[in-house]
Amino acid sequence: MKQSKLIIAGISILVPTVVALLFIFTSSEAGLGPWVHRLPALNATINGCSAVVLLMALVMIKQGKETTHRNLMLLAFGLGTIFLVSYITYHASVPSTVFGDTNHDHQLSAAELSAVGGWRTTYIVFLLSHILMAVAGLPLVLLAIYYGLSGNRPAHKKVVRFTFPVWLYVAVSGVIVYFLISPYY
Repeated sequence: MKQSKLIIAGISILVPTVVALLFIFTSSEAGLGPWVHRLPALNATINGCSAVVLLMALVMIKQGKETTHRNLMLLAFGLGTIFLVSYITYHASVPSTVFGDTNHDHQLSAAELSAVGGWRTTYIVFLLSHILMAVAGLPLVLLAIYYGLSGNRPAHKKVVRFTFPVWLYVAVSGVIVYFLISPYY
C-alpha cells in the first residue's frame, strides 16, 4: 500500500511538471503536420465523453451495478489517459493560443483586448479553475481507482466523495474552455 501511494504521489507530481515545462519551452511549431491542429477538438470531445461516462458510472453504482460501474470508471480513466497523451502532443508541438489573438501573432494588441472585453476574464477563470482542479484531481482519481480495484470499499467511498465532483468539473470545464478559445485557433 505504501509503495502504491508513493507511485501515485510520483505520477501526481510528474504529470503537472511535464505539462508546465511544455508551456515554458514550446515556442514554435514542431513540424508534425496539420493533423496536430485537430487535437484540441479531439481533446474537447474526449472531455465531453468523459463527463457522460462519469455520469453513467454514477447511475450504475446507485443501481448497485458494481461491475458496470467499474468498467465505466476504467473507461473514463482510459479516456483521461488518451486525453493526456493528446494534450501533451499538441502542447509539445504548437505554441499556446492566446485568447483574443485574432491575427495569430501570439500578442494581444489593445484593439484585440478591447474586442474580447469581459470574455477574456471568463476564459481565464474557467481555464485556471480547470487547471487547478485537474492538478488537484489527479491524485484523487488515482487513489479512487487504487482503492476501488484493491477492494478497499470504505477508503474508495471516502475519496470518491471528493474525486467525483472534481473529475466531473474538470471534464465539463475542459469542454467550456475549448469552446471559448476555439475561435482563436
